[in-house]
Amino acid sequence: MNQRIAAALAAICISISGTAMAHGAKPAQYGGVVQTASDMQFELVAKDGNVSLYVDDHDQKKSVAGASGKLTVLNGSKKSETALKPAEGNVLVGAEQIAVAPGAKVVANVAFADGKTVTVRFAVK
Repeated sequence: MNQRIAAALAAICISISGTAMAHGAKPAQYGGVVQTASDMQFELVAKDGNVSLYVDDHDQKKSVAGASGKLTVLNGSKKSETALKPAEGNVLVGAEQIAVAPGAKVVANVAFADGKTVTVRFAVK
């Protein structure tokens, strides 16, 4: 009897701790591709040659004031790069137009004003 109670309590504790510590990407909010890195969520939105990178930290919009970065796009064997610069709020934008085709691999390197640097990789569908 004591073994059954102990097993039941252990199962409850495991299920509660798994739920409380769950991390992962939330659904896309801006119509892009979502990826997580360094406990932050990044959403890459590419439309008509313009690229935006939205940054959230634990469901809060992370300020990108003072941030900088570089976006590298691999469309098949073709490699393109553009600088990322802060826009308003939590958005970094590409300094130049850049093509992001379905099937492309994208790497964003972002250096935040607080000194934290994050690399995030996307596979565009």
